[in-house]
Amino acid sequence: MRIITWNINSLRLRLPLLRKLVEEETPDIICLQETKVHDDLFPQHALDDLGLPHYLYKGMKSYNGVAIFSRYPLELVDHFPEWCGKKDCRHLAVSIGTPDAPILLHNFYVPAGGDIPDPTENEKFAHKLNFLKETTNWFQKTPPTRSILVGDLNIAPLENDVWSHKQLLKIVSHTPVETESLNEWINTGFIDAMRQIIPASEKLYTWWSYRNKDWKKSNRGRRLDHIWISPDLKEKVQNITVLSHARDWETPSDHVPVMMDINPS
Repeated sequence: MRIITWNINSLRLRLPLLRKLVEEETPDIICLQETKVHDDLFPQHALDDLGLPHYLYKGMKSYNGVAIFSRYPLELVDHFPEWCGKKDCRHLAVSIGTPDAPILLHNFYVPAGGDIPDPTENEKFAHKLNFLKETTNWFQKTPPTRSILVGDLNIAPLENDVWSHKQLLKIVSHTPVETESLNEWINTGFIDAMRQIIPASEKLYTWWSYRNKDWKKSNRGRRLDHIWISPDLKEKVQNITVLSHARDWETPSDHVPVMMDINPS
């Protein structure tokens, strides 16, 4: 089973890139974040020939939004809360049938948190911390089994997940309060699958700002996109690939796709 997670930063704008990704990598499942399209305007007609006939989505106008496309039938799992009491389309969970037992797949888009890393001065940052607290509390009560969690979690937790640990300690996405909160969430019963394959001693990024005219030369990246697995799937992971070349596509997202090959049987 090949699973790709990607913050596409507008589904309708980057439909050609989604098609390119499917043609190049032939995924079985794609999880998208920041689709930025209301459900009423979701471009179903433009996606019918992708070879991913099963899909679910949750979207709103101009902001946020998540979607899952699959070769396998999907069953919506909807017993999760509206995080922080907001209906802002940041989480989609599905059950996928396999020969052994179903896989529970979570697709998350965590709030970015604005620019000021102070919850008293910045409501967006307060929202981000509250979101992390609520998800952590929920998963503590229900430890994951046969579960995969992917998405743009908007936090680069490790020193080598950012281009400069010291310079970014006071920058939203790498502040201690955020990385500690993300660690509390993953410690509810997940494993960082990306760092299982690519050692924490190596630099690893999935996002490069649009502000850098030559993203490759400056290479000031961050690992904001993640794949987590429950421990019972640890030995099933075959490979993880960050498709960094996608940052050079025409009108790219500032995030690149992350791909996992896993044998869930």
